[in-house]
Amino acid sequence: MKVSIDIEVVQWSSESRPAIRAIRERVFILEQGVPAELEWDEEDAAATHLLAHAPGGEPLATARMLIDGHIGRVAVLPEWRRRGIGSMLVIQCIAIGRERGLKQIWLDAQVTAIPLYEKLGFVAEGDEFLDAGIPHRRMRQQLG
Repeated sequence: MKVSIDIEVVQWSSESRPAIRAIRERVFILEQGVPAELEWDEEDAAATHLLAHAPGGEPLATARMLIDGHIGRVAVLPEWRRRGIGSMLVIQCIAIGRERGLKQIWLDAQVTAIPLYEKLGFVAEGDEFLDAGIPHRRMRQQLG
């Protein structure tokens, strides 16, 4: 079931940072067991962040895109999953990549999320690898 949400493009230095941190901490650190020292990195400061809000304004999902077209940290709170929100975030990242004139965008997908990214036009490449103990695979999309 799709839901009507608002997605804002924000910077790490904005007042949105606590909401982004809370979502990522809940999804990656608490739920998936990613060590905090791997979740927080210097890339956040220069990244473009997306923050999705429910109709009432409640923050519910986030993603980031690095200057080189690397999409990452796509996180949707458990109670908001299976409503197309992750796809909406990635579609917005694709649009940002096109606006920037990038030739390609890429991500390291958790293996369980590969079908979602394939539906959005990404192609898996290379072998599976572990990132924070979770199986991943590199995926890429040519923007032409």
